Amino acid sequence: MTTINVDRYDLEILDELQQDGRTTNGTLGEKIHLSTSQVSRRIQRLEEAKVISHYAAMLDPDIVGLSVMAFTSVTLERHGEARSDTFERAVSDMPEVLECLSVTGEADYILRIVVPDLASFSAFLMSSLLRAPGVVNVKSNITLKRIKQTNVLPLGHLLQPTEATRKLVLAR
Repeated sequence: MTTINVDRYDLEILDELQQDGRTTNGTLGEKIHLSTSQVSRRIQRLEEAKVISHYAAMLDPDIVGLSVMAFTSVTLERHGEARSDTFERAVSDMPEVLECLSVTGEADYILRIVVPDLASFSAFLMSSLLRAPGVVNVKSNITLKRIKQTNVLPLGHLLQPTEATRKLVLAR
């Protein structure tokens, strides 16, 4: 484990980059009152520490024709590391699955799936997901309306005054 100390400037940079990953270092510097070179050095340090893992463009699924989103609970027939690994590898190769989360409760996994329409969703379930290794039960909830969707992480807890809360613990 490695720790990285962050201060309010680092947190402001992270917050701004979460809102707009294309913002320039100069614009960031103006907003948080640091020079462009200071912002650049801080971003480089945050990237090297993997606090910033990557940059991406967020696409609107409706505009690109992926208007059906489903949250699908998956239960495996048997449990065990080998069975789980096989299922997880299979799901990783399915582009329709945006997220696969191992969970507690009634199901073993919850998947976030996007497809163009209900017919495509049905075809995906029948030809891919239900044929994935070890799948014994699948239950889906189709979204009716997206109320909120964000990838912006709340960082307010890092603003606490104690030194311990200003350190990010990083697993390497």
